[in-house]
Amino acid sequence: MAKLKAFTMPKWGIEMAEGTIAEWMVAENAPFARGTMLALIETDKITNEVEAEADGRFVRIIAKAGETYAVGALLAVLSDGSEATAAEIDALIAGFRPSETSFDPEADTPAPAAIAAPAPIAAIAVPEGIAISPVALASAQELGVDLAQVSGSGRNGRISVQDVHQAARAPQPLALVGAFPLLPEGPVMATPVARRLAALHELDLAKVTGTGPRGRVRKADVMAAIANAAPAPQPVAAPAAPSASGAPDVVPMSSMRRTIARRLTQSKQEIPHFYVRRRVRADRLLAHRAATTGEKPSVNDYLIRACALALLEVPAVNIQVHGTDIHQFHQADIAVAVATDRGLVTPIVFGADDLGLSDIANAMKGLAQKARSGKLRPEEFSGGSFSLSNLGGFGVEQFDAIINPPQGAILAVGTASPAPIDDDGAIRIVPVLHLSLSCDHRAIDGADAGRFMAALARLIEQPTLLTGN
Repeated sequence: MAKLKAFTMPKWGIEMAEGTIAEWMVAENAPFARGTMLALIETDKITNEVEAEADGRFVRIIAKAGETYAVGALLAVLSDGSEATAAEIDALIAGFRPSETSFDPEADTPAPAAIAAPAPIAAIAVPEGIAISPVALASAQELGVDLAQVSGSGRNGRISVQDVHQAARAPQPLALVGAFPLLPEGPVMATPVARRLAALHELDLAKVTGTGPRGRVRKADVMAAIANAAPAPQPVAAPAAPSASGAPDVVPMSSMRRTIARRLTQSKQEIPHFYVRRRVRADRLLAHRAATTGEKPSVNDYLIRACALALLEVPAVNIQVHGTDIHQFHQADIAVAVATDRGLVTPIVFGADDLGLSDIANAMKGLAQKARSGKLRPEEFSGGSFSLSNLGGFGVEQFDAIINPPQGAILAVGTASPAPIDDDGAIRIVPVLHLSLSCDHRAIDGADAGRFMAALARLIEQPTLLTGN
């Protein structure tokens, strides 16, 4: 008999909820050795290589390349290398339950796996027709729960230990948190996502037909009800049919692009942005860089160093905002925007204030290469106390950037273009950088933003201050 094992969607990072199968690297029933790359799985901002922990083979691949699956979802069936019958594989798939450590916002609570448990306790009578696990029965005896009043959330209505503990808890007022309030549990069984969507659209769950186990309302049910309740669109004149050559190509958003869209929309909706703009002469910085021997740091490396030192001088900008709390940092962790084929990534130069220009240049080369190849680890782009976005290399003169929460500010940098300046009473034409600082007005005042920009301008215009540690 073959030794079979479920191959599931792994979890990288506390916030990961789903992943996309970018590519299967081995074929079904093809034997592989330990250390072989099995699959490429794309998360919000990185592509992870999944390696084999032991010799084996996939006796059945279930997940399709290009599709997205929740953490803990069954992707394939692994064998230790021996042959497996179709019946054995089907039995594993039929009995599979997602891991309790997995996070699936749309999943119903699974029944616990069958484990060794004490014999059923006779003091609790199990009503006819009710299925219950031995552990749940023991918990019901201990907590004095009437099983007739418990709704099972497991397969075919089986009562799990979680159901017993839920029934044993006295109703408590919920602290409603989140982007919109979560409706308290009522007589209608529904997933958390379904309740949030219903609250957002002011939809009565009692009027929604659930398609989940025991009539539980799921996200798809709520979305269908919302669509049915929407007013019919007014007829409009149909546009002329485009020619075959003018038809658009429809490209679905990648997982990373969807994450970027969600986070930036949330940022613009929830964070009161204000902007402080300033022109800074760049001729001295460019001359200093040109005079540097050996491998030269990029202009962006100079800007990272300048931002780090300015943040230490004006710590009110070196922050993160978490609800009503402001977290002020004692080192400058600069997140730097890097464009990739899959979208924008912001790897972080940690402790940039303690790094010299050459150290920053080496760090950024490694981070940019890993970002473009999708090899960044979650800890390399999560967090940061400030962001820098430089579009000067694309010829963009000036722009405003969107704050990357929970950070409090982001600096947008345009190209250095010739402009007249006052130089000790004389008019000179020199390269000038256009800087725009986007700030979260909940935590940063205009005066602090002004002081930061003044410190930054001084550092850029006196580049010798940026050399050394």
